[in-house]
Amino acid sequence: MEPSYSHRFQDLTVNSPGMLEILREIKTTVETGTLSEAAAKAQEALKLLKNTKLNIAITGESGSGKSSFINAMRGLKDDDEGAAKVDVTEATMKPTPYPYPNHSNVTMWDLPGIGTLNFRSDTYLQQVKFTCYDFFIIVASERFKCTHAELAWEIQKMGKKFYFVRSKVDGDMENEKRKRNFNKEKTLEKIRDDCVQKLQKEGVSSPQVFLVSRWNFSKYDGCKLQETLADELDGHKKDVFLLALQNISRPILEKKKGALEKEVWKRALLSCTIGAVPIPFLCIKCDVDILVKSITEYYKAFGLGDNPLPLLAMYIEKPVPKVEATGISFVITYAMLQMFLDDVAEEAESVLTSALAADVKKSERLYISTTV
Repeated sequence: MEPSYSHRFQDLTVNSPGMLEILREIKTTVETGTLSEAAAKAQEALKLLKNTKLNIAITGESGSGKSSFINAMRGLKDDDEGAAKVDVTEATMKPTPYPYPNHSNVTMWDLPGIGTLNFRSDTYLQQVKFTCYDFFIIVASERFKCTHAELAWEIQKMGKKFYFVRSKVDGDMENEKRKRNFNKEKTLEKIRDDCVQKLQKEGVSSPQVFLVSRWNFSKYDGCKLQETLADELDGHKKDVFLLALQNISRPILEKKKGALEKEVWKRALLSCTIGAVPIPFLCIKCDVDILVKSITEYYKAFGLGDNPLPLLAMYIEKPVPKVEATGISFVITYAMLQMFLDDVAEEAESVLTSALAADVKKSERLYISTTV
């Protein structure tokens, strides 16, 4: 391999121990000149990411809003295709999977409601096969109950993480608005502190509580919840979760872009070998296949559709039918993939900015209509 390629691997760092080991192997093969082996390692790492699965358990009492929460997390309305069923009494009698629309490897599992005759707190986790899930989200609405703390304690005892979601906060806020000296922030803090204190009182350590509204998921702690979940996951599970998320905040967009950036050099490396011949060019069709496949995945990850070919043709400055006649080296492939990713992320941020501006105007109109 040409020495000029080595510097591209000098500053690559990852936090996950598993990913760090993969990176070391790839760096070693590149620096020793075995380019085809390095490309094989890159392919293996990309395949591992593609095959990584994340299973999230959603539990709580029947009627707490679990199904609506699952839909909100996945960016679906309650009547959309693939949405979890709502407003059905004790609808869930066994764990029901709901994969994310744009990333089927990430699945939210709607578990049966706790505290019923069929599912008691002391045997609940065994009944739902708790070892199958990466972490738990406990959903509670309105009044805190001892079953919430009992379940949280059992989850912690068995070595799993849990996150406590207080749903239907918009209803609480409407009720509190009728009182004198209403203060939004103090009211939210009171609700959150009440949940934390009651969990701690029952022996639950360091509980994390998030306040959400299904009807305006980004208004309270919806964004914070998703960012926290991503921050506390490791390795590929962190990345697949980020890629599955809806674009509801700029921090999420930035984290999503970061997850994709880590894979750019691996994708580019695949364009550097053909068979066992260590030369920096691959066959023409495969180079373009890598570009098209990658930018299609970028579009999908950022929720921008699945037809990026016109954009690809624009960058290469050739009509779409002639794109496949262009041979591309590692350096050019790397640069183009990074350029695509930058522009797709910028477009996604523009869409988000417009959506947030529309939400602000909608809230202003609603406020005026309720105060006139």
